[in-house]
Amino acid sequence: MNLGIIFPLIIYLVFVFGAALYAYIKRQKGDFLTEYYVGNRSMTGFVLAMTIASTYASASSFVGGPGAAYKYGLGWVLLAMIQVPAVWLALGALGKKFALLSRESHALTINDLLLYRYKNKWLVWIAGIALLIAFFAAMMTQFIGGARLLSTTIGISYTQALLIFAVTVGIYTFIGGFRAVVLTDTIQGTVMILGTIILLGGVIYAAGGAESAVQKLNEIDPQLVSPYGPNEMLGFQFMASFWVLVCFGVVGLPHTAVRCMAFKDSKALHRGMLIGTIILSIIMLGMHLAGALGRAVIPNLTIPDQVIPTLMLQVLPPIVAGIFLAAPMSAIMSTIDAQLIQSSGIFVKDLYLSAKPEMATNQKKISWFSSLITLVITVLLVLAALNPPDMIIWLNLFAFGGLEAAFLWVIVLGIYWDKANALGAISSMVVGLTCYIFLTQMKGVALTTLPDLVQYGVQSIKLFSQFHEIVPSLVWGLVAFLVGNKLGEKPKTSTHVLG
Repeated sequence: MNLGIIFPLIIYLVFVFGAALYAYIKRQKGDFLTEYYVGNRSMTGFVLAMTIASTYASASSFVGGPGAAYKYGLGWVLLAMIQVPAVWLALGALGKKFALLSRESHALTINDLLLYRYKNKWLVWIAGIALLIAFFAAMMTQFIGGARLLSTTIGISYTQALLIFAVTVGIYTFIGGFRAVVLTDTIQGTVMILGTIILLGGVIYAAGGAESAVQKLNEIDPQLVSPYGPNEMLGFQFMASFWVLVCFGVVGLPHTAVRCMAFKDSKALHRGMLIGTIILSIIMLGMHLAGALGRAVIPNLTIPDQVIPTLMLQVLPPIVAGIFLAAPMSAIMSTIDAQLIQSSGIFVKDLYLSAKPEMATNQKKISWFSSLITLVITVLLVLAALNPPDMIIWLNLFAFGGLEAAFLWVIVLGIYWDKANALGAISSMVVGLTCYIFLTQMKGVALTTLPDLVQYGVQSIKLFSQFHEIVPSLVWGLVAFLVGNKLGEKPKTSTHVLG
């Protein structure tokens, strides 16, 4: 166990828990629900930028993405840059409308907004189930990524690292709530930027310069320096699908959308869009380029996801490596704490209080129940993460796609189309998510081995067969919305859609 690496990480965690305690004290002085779930809607532009960029940059950005770049080369770096406009797009499309609508309706969760907009409790129940399924897969990815980082860098077993990570994240989310999340996201965003720049510089230096690193990649496999990657897997269809999945579709990610409910004013929104885009650009380019060029330094890794922690140990002094370790840990923790808060909100705000609204005044009981739900979910995640896959990026992208297939049209059309109704939203959510799960499960399965009816179903559903499953799922989700909307009851007024 390397104390030089552990010491800076301990200092960082002290700051994190300090922020959580501060948030806990603030929470005792105000309304629990508003403070715990949206931080009293008080985020400034810098904090908004940090929290949305930190939440978006997850284990996939610091572990899975660089691992894919290590395996597929510089083409994956180019692919990763598709994500750069994600913050600008999400805040630009949702920011003002979500802020106004959430204040008008006093909404604290994404399901509050859906209920206010569509006036249908069935939609809330379906949305809650879809959120919990996708969030669980996404959070499991973060747990695996955090455990792999600690295990490789500190030199302990994967199981021990998983338990340490779970205890850390569970306790500080349990204590602090949303305000703790955004405060620590601000610290974490700063650490992520510095860590990314330091590691990339260390990798280039260890490889003998960028030109030397590229030359070594070319010697290992010329396709590693091709924009299309090995076997030309990164072709137009894959890139277009990836853009839909990790950029355009981000508008439909509930844990991103909920950030649009909590900023202070229009000035904060505009500043957050600019700063957040700059932060995301640095992180995406730096981490994925480090992963790709890292193959010139350590060419024989059997598990690509280990490239970043292995590079940390090899190209950085122990103290610096310990400081950098806080960067991917920051990315992972900032994503999972946001998802834990929202998962807790589904159980407490959307399900429990909708069934027993009279309990809303019992602040102490709600606080206890919210914290208990957070800890139970944490325990379940630990059990699910005990047997991880070799590459977590595919699991993370699966969760991304599930959320987008269920929520993209429901959110976008709900705030921009005054004729959108509940039946259209429910139809889109059910059809989009069902198509996505069905197509991902059929991926890699030879159609000739399936019954004729199933073969017909796959061929009928999967339009654009060369694209990722998210593309036909969104197409069918939009079709289902339009058909359901035609058959459903028209909204009585259009006052819910804000101009």
